[in-house]
Amino acid sequence: MEKFQTITSTCVPLPIENVDTDQIIPARFLKATDKEGFGDNLFADWRYNKDGSPKPDFVLNNPTYSGKILVAGKNFGSGSSREHAAWAVSGYGFRAVVSSYFADIFRNNSLNNGVLPVVVSPEFLSELFESIHADPKNTITIDLDKQIITNNHTGEGESFEINAYKKECLQKGLDDIDYLLSKKDKIEEYEKNRVYSY
Repeated sequence: MEKFQTITSTCVPLPIENVDTDQIIPARFLKATDKEGFGDNLFADWRYNKDGSPKPDFVLNNPTYSGKILVAGKNFGSGSSREHAAWAVSGYGFRAVVSSYFADIFRNNSLNNGVLPVVVSPEFLSELFESIHADPKNTITIDLDKQIITNNHTGEGESFEINAYKKECLQKGLDDIDYLLSKKDKIEEYEKNRVYSY
């Protein structure tokens, strides 16, 4: 995975609450077993007409908005536990999703796939939406090391929480298997010196 340190980016606003995983990636796309191509089908039913043509009123089809940060409404990623939803968000190119609340499974799946879910207060989320709509070129800075998100339009910021282990994995660009492999020498040393009792 790509290392995550600090990113400053314009944002894509999705001020819709209770976006579930079937809306993020519809069930008909779940037959694939690798991550390739999922970004093309992110929010497919909102993004495309039945003939495959893009819906001009959906935000991902609006050239006014772009960036590596998705700013979403409350309760993003509810519903099923499909990891494909995180694959789709990552595959589209988002490195972070900001919301006032995430479903637990989606949050963990995102962290496992290099996407940082940032939980902010409802008030700060509203401020972000206002700033983005006032000026789509407004940027947000997310500093993972300091665990601070900043609205560069207003200068206001908030701290956010993240599991220490997942933080280290994101900073080093490691998934769970990569992390274990990075500790291979220590594991082998432990096993070599371990006393077994039978």
